[in-house]
Amino acid sequence: MSGLISIIVPVYNAEKTLVRCVDSLAGQTYTNLEILLVNDGSKDQSLDLCRALAQKDKRIKVIDKPNGGVSSARNAGLDAA
Repeated sequence: MSGLISIIVPVYNAEKTLVRCVDSLAGQTYTNLEILLVNDGSKDQSLDLCRALAQKDKRIKVIDKPNGGVSSARNAGLDAA
């Protein structure tokens, strides 16, 4: 197997699509990956969903930060990768 791949997913008020997105990423044939869900100050239940998904799959990590925009969320993911 090759090296670890980090997938950064900025999350902002994405409770309606988050599960489908993460299921698609986690279901890839390449399994040596980490999925970094960066909650960017969501006002819906996105953070709770992120945490629930992380409990089900050890490859998923959750980063929670105040809202700063998609670039800020992406940079927080890069720092954690």
